[in-house]
Amino acid sequence: MVRILVTDGMDQSALEEIKSLGCDVINEHYEKRELKEAVKTVDAILVRSATKLSKEIIDSAIEGGRLKLVVRGGVGLDSIDVDYAEAKGIEVRNTPRASSRSVAELALGHMFSLARNIGISNVTMRGGEWNKKKYKGVELYGKTLGLIGFGRISRELAKKAKALGMKVLYTNRRGPLEDAKGCMYREMDDLLRQSDFISIHIPFDKKNGPLIAGAEFEKIKEGAFLVNTSRGGLVDEKELLYALDSGRISGAALDVYENEPGYNIKLASHPKVSCTPHIGAYTWEAQRRVGEEVVLELDKFFNLRSRLY
Repeated sequence: MVRILVTDGMDQSALEEIKSLGCDVINEHYEKRELKEAVKTVDAILVRSATKLSKEIIDSAIEGGRLKLVVRGGVGLDSIDVDYAEAKGIEVRNTPRASSRSVAELALGHMFSLARNIGISNVTMRGGEWNKKKYKGVELYGKTLGLIGFGRISRELAKKAKALGMKVLYTNRRGPLEDAKGCMYREMDDLLRQSDFISIHIPFDKKNGPLIAGAEFEKIKEGAFLVNTSRGGLVDEKELLYALDSGRISGAALDVYENEPGYNIKLASHPKVSCTPHIGAYTWEAQRRVGEEVVLELDKFFNLRSRLY
């Protein structure tokens, strides 16, 4: 029997389907010490962002001699030492398609919040303030959206932005793409200078450090808005605060932070910031799709359905 550890929760229907395929499922979150023992006894582990699979944890799994597969329910793999795991013969997979629409919708929602001062208006009205003349906003129509990275989430956001009458630019490491569908390629510096809204959609590489720091903030079009629903380390939070306070940028929207679940309270409470607690993929629909993709990955790897017949 295939034994599977689910450490960070999963859609209930997916859990039931995995069990129906003959698997022994342990649905429990472990802290580091307990996790080191638990991974010795399972064939696969399903994680989200809360569980970190470091070299130390992977070494414990190797001691047990059972772990063959890690599935990340989501896109980012930065919580897993992928190179080390694969070097030790453990396959790592993710579910890149499941949450694209949900993250794109949240990014767009944050853009509306920044453009129309929705977040700060909500806060001040709860405090008894009627600041109608203080919160004159801007329209998204006719503005330029710059997308850093042009994967699934960016493409979903581009569709929605174009439907609203926005001009869409993109940059990525592969250069111009034939299937960009009305979106225009720009080098990074040009994109920063030309965009009214900038949305980040790339993985975070600790070796490279922040993508947007002091030099990049100087290149950003004055008065632009910055949106990050990707990974917190991509934006230097100290430099972001300076850019907000100095008026270099008009606002920022954040769903991710440098030290989650901790976060910079000064940044989160800034009147020019729209913030959420890493909920980009956290919709009922996305969680169901994540579960469905996880089941497919498990079935493909272990041939679960064929074992039943």
